Amino acid sequence: MPRPSFACVHCGHSAPKRLGRCPACGEWNCFEPDAAPPSDPAGWGVARERARPLAEVPQSAEERFSSGSLELDRVLGGGFVRGSAVLVGGDPGVGKSTLLLQAANRVAEAGGTVLYLTGEESAAQVAMRGRRVGARSPRLLVATGTSLPGFAAEVAAHGPDLVVVDSIQTVAVPEVPSIPGSLAQVRECAARLTAAAKTGRHALALIGHVTKEGSVAGPRTLEHLVDAVLYLEGDRVQDYRLLRGVKNRFGSTGEVGIFEMTAGGLADVGNPSRYFLSRTANALPGVAVTPALVGTRTILVDVQALTARSGFGTPARRATGVDATRLAVLLAVLEKRAGLHVSGEDVFVATAGGVRLEEPSADLAVALAVASAFLDRPFPRDTAVAGEIGLGGEIRPCGPMEGRVEEAARLGFRRILVPAPGPRAGSGIEVVPVATVDEALERLEPRRTE
Repeated sequence: MPRPSFACVHCGHSAPKRLGRCPACGEWNCFEPDAAPPSDPAGWGVARERARPLAEVPQSAEERFSSGSLELDRVLGGGFVRGSAVLVGGDPGVGKSTLLLQAANRVAEAGGTVLYLTGEESAAQVAMRGRRVGARSPRLLVATGTSLPGFAAEVAAHGPDLVVVDSIQTVAVPEVPSIPGSLAQVRECAARLTAAAKTGRHALALIGHVTKEGSVAGPRTLEHLVDAVLYLEGDRVQDYRLLRGVKNRFGSTGEVGIFEMTAGGLADVGNPSRYFLSRTANALPGVAVTPALVGTRTILVDVQALTARSGFGTPARRATGVDATRLAVLLAVLEKRAGLHVSGEDVFVATAGGVRLEEPSADLAVALAVASAFLDRPFPRDTAVAGEIGLGGEIRPCGPMEGRVEEAARLGFRRILVPAPGPRAGSGIEVVPVATVDEALERLEPRRTE
């Protein structure tokens, strides 16, 4: 069968001829020539090993080195791995280049050789940002250009421990007949860079542009080529950034790194619970605090809710940071099991700081926040809650509770509601077991009076 010569730039669907509309993703005018792999004058080909029994393959330990940032190391699974490729995506201006330039400088200060390859900025621009973030190590080398063979020569000449490419959409192979950033160029350059990292035993970090939908621009095969995919999220007008791992062959994908944008670059947030808590002087209706497991650590998060009488036939349901389907189930439980008539109310639920609560232990906090807003009865400021809610209104266990109790006590909470029977009382905090939603609702304070 002849090799297809065209491919969709959005989904990578191949076809033997140019199509007006992609049959896979439905986009129009998105097919570009999918050139055959060209010759490899730079020597960055894919190494091949002869087939042998799996049992005879020697076991090699992961050779890691730290990025110098506790939060970045957490998301990476312990640091950069030699021979691996990491793709970092995010909105323009969110801080991708700053994050990796700081990591590159820390690796260089620790004695490693780092090569920062940029095709978007001049060396003077990189140096300007480097002075702002304090990147002055003599072992941090900068090279500019857009030619992959030129970058290959720099890598061969210096033998770095870490290579940063900013960005993969600007690099091109002269033999591929398309512009930089096209499907063929991105795929070919990423494949060669990744193969070179595996044979040269250096870590590779690629910066990737994102589309309007928030995914890394280019073919989906780009994410399959690399070993880890990280997304840096945050609003450019706010100070905090979240680094999420959506793929990691050498660590967990549930970890979240939290950074603060300062005048000197991105700084690790040592106590993330304080970032996700919006404590006020007085207790407000519609707010409940839950200790949530984010990766391997426990973070206290504010769950906020607002209810208002709907002015239309179908009440609005909006959820930010919690699953919208789960919110609908919890509203039905409050209606049926707790007697709260929220079916005619517009309900809005959000988490502070933009964190996503994906585990069921947040059910009790969501239900209590909605009930507090609906009844206009605040929940005590010194009380945290954690528990999964069943369809019968019962509160079910939700994994280990000891770490949640300890984090709540460390942040100054005096009590915590947990599923019955609950763990032992923590040091300096009262552990209150509750069996049903009705029991939890009894903890609401009286209605506010003006």
